[in-house]
Amino acid sequence: MAATAAPAAMTTTAVAGAEELAVAFARVLRGAGLSVPVSTVVAFTQALGVVGMARRDDVYWAGRTTLVRNPEDVAVFDRAFKVFWERATGSGLDEPEPEPLSITLAVDDDDETDGDDDPPGTPNDDPQVELRFSTTEVLRHKDFAACDDAELAEAYRMMARLRMFGSPRRSLRLTPARRGRPDLRRTVRAALRTEGEPLRQLSRAPATRLRRLVLLLDVSGSMEPYARQLLRFIQAAVAGRRRVEAFALGTRLTRLTRELGSRDPDRALAAAGERVVDWSGGTRLGDGLRTFNDDWGQRGMARGAVVVILSDGWDRGDPDQLAEQMERLGRVAHRVVWVNPLKVTPGYAPLARGMAAALPHVDRFVEGHSIDALERLAAVLAEP
Repeated sequence: MAATAAPAAMTTTAVAGAEELAVAFARVLRGAGLSVPVSTVVAFTQALGVVGMARRDDVYWAGRTTLVRNPEDVAVFDRAFKVFWERATGSGLDEPEPEPLSITLAVDDDDETDGDDDPPGTPNDDPQVELRFSTTEVLRHKDFAACDDAELAEAYRMMARLRMFGSPRRSLRLTPARRGRPDLRRTVRAALRTEGEPLRQLSRAPATRLRRLVLLLDVSGSMEPYARQLLRFIQAAVAGRRRVEAFALGTRLTRLTRELGSRDPDRALAAAGERVVDWSGGTRLGDGLRTFNDDWGQRGMARGAVVVILSDGWDRGDPDQLAEQMERLGRVAHRVVWVNPLKVTPGYAPLARGMAAALPHVDRFVEGHSIDALERLAAVLAEP
């Protein structure tokens, strides 16, 4: 392959855009079916920084040695390189016209039909690289605060399919098992069916139960972009009948388990809205947690449970009181998880007084701004 110098305009602009072009080229290769891990894209970008983009051969071999992992992928890489890289950099090479390679963007949507104008059965010999992306996959990672009404409606349907429950624990109740303690009663009963001869010894072992899950949602004004979406998430968990308790935290503590227990989400949320009188008001997390600890937590609801606080940490109350109540809660709960939708913000640090006071008493500090973050939260709650 002959080396050909790139135009002079590339010497200043192509190097500056090497990283963007490398990422875009990696996407095309993935769409063509090649396995291109992020580590190889980073290596490709670093290689371009060393060899530069003035010589075509240098760019080609930098990509081939870092992005191609299998010998059978070389042909696909060559076609994609000719079409994408040379046209993207504007290089005019005096070489034979490469084999046409069409790149098609498609959206995975059941409601959309194929836009191809060719009638069914028409052969198409041109090699194609088809790039597909799913609107559902994009929505999974989109921040709730940036979603429109249609996207929120779809997000609510995705939340309804999430399975939320506490981590498993060993119960005092015994259940039939292959191994464990001898179950004399079942063994004798089985022997009666074989003329009193015990052919095998039956056993029993402690059963597994799910820990209670307690969800406390901050409904203050600072949580307005996320509170209603997280309330949908909590309603789906309560309606699942998995030993889930729900509370709203604002200027007071409000129990919402009964209101959110309806199978109809709209009816449940309407009932919860009527029940919560301090929606989008101030926040006194310390006072609310003290009420929870005194009236519910230390009387048994939080004992051995997984307690989840969904809040951004902005608090009007005394941070020392919040720290004290978090310490009380941590002594009786199995695990305390704090979900902060603002944690995903670039450069975020827990500088709010409430968040800084509570964080030393938190077992897990996670995000809660999107469907993907809530799926990861469900996995955290199910951990032993």
